[in-house]
Amino acid sequence: MRRAGLTADLVTRAAADLADQVGLAAVTVSAVARHFGVKDASLYSHVRGLPDLRARVALLAAAEFADLLGPAVAGRSGRDALVAFADTYRDYARAHPGRYAAMQQPLDPADLDTAGSVRGIELTYGMLRGYGLDEPDLTDAVRLLRATFHGFVDLESRGGFNDPRDVEASWRRAVAAMHLLLTRWREALSA
Repeated sequence: MRRAGLTADLVTRAAADLADQVGLAAVTVSAVARHFGVKDASLYSHVRGLPDLRARVALLAAAEFADLLGPAVAGRSGRDALVAFADTYRDYARAHPGRYAAMQQPLDPADLDTAGSVRGIELTYGMLRGYGLDEPDLTDAVRLLRATFHGFVDLESRGGFNDPRDVEASWRRAVAAMHLLLTRWREALSA
């Protein structure tokens, strides 16, 4: 029997908020149940268990990120679009560390058909198409972009840049270098 007032959406949002506060690894069905003042069993009519709960957080985060990314890159191309994309990526990761961590976990391909996931992927590919890339270069560029931005924000969040050099200046340089590479993609890879 479903507890009055609880829904899968409310449970997911509570788990996402908890992930941002204490980290994704600390999110459990029990922790979310405590948040609502209910027994664990009360949540199982809304989520199938911890993997399902974390997947739902990932999908929520993907939708939120796409909602921010769309307006950020709309009407932009080239460097302007890349800077908007990069800054939105980094800002989301810093503002929502638990949600961001959830987005990095592997998901069942069937779950990736959700609107938020598809929108984010389409926006990423669309932004990179502005550089004149086609397959397979487009997929390679998406992977490089994700690896570069993820690596930067992950190191930054862990305090991995223990150097007097301004982190913001390094970020700007990394994005500028990515723009330069994307602009000269075919030339750089044919050498």
